[in-house]
Amino acid sequence: MGAFIARQPNGLYCRFSTVVDCPTDWNMTEDDYIELCKKRAEEEARDILRDYLKPFELVKEYFRPTNMKRTEFDKFLRETEEKKEEA
Repeated sequence: MGAFIARQPNGLYCRFSTVVDCPTDWNMTEDDYIELCKKRAEEEARDILRDYLKPFELVKEYFRPTNMKRTEFDKFLRETEEKKEEA
C-alpha cells in the first residue's frame, strides 16, 4: 500500500507511511492534503517527463484497433505531426 490517510481525533488528517512505519504529515486540513497530493503529482509528472519518456514509435507499434478505429488513429497520427507553438 505504501501509505494511508486517517482522520485524527481533532478532525484533521494525517498520512501514515507503511514504508517507514510512522506518520509523515499531520494536522492537515482538507486543503493541506489536496496541496500535498498536487505537489506529489507534479513531482511524479516531472520525473516521468525527465527520465521515463518512451519513443513515439512505440505508440505506432503497440496500437491495436480495439478501442479506437484505424481511421481515428490515422487522424491522431496526422495531428501529432502538425507543429504546435509552445506556450
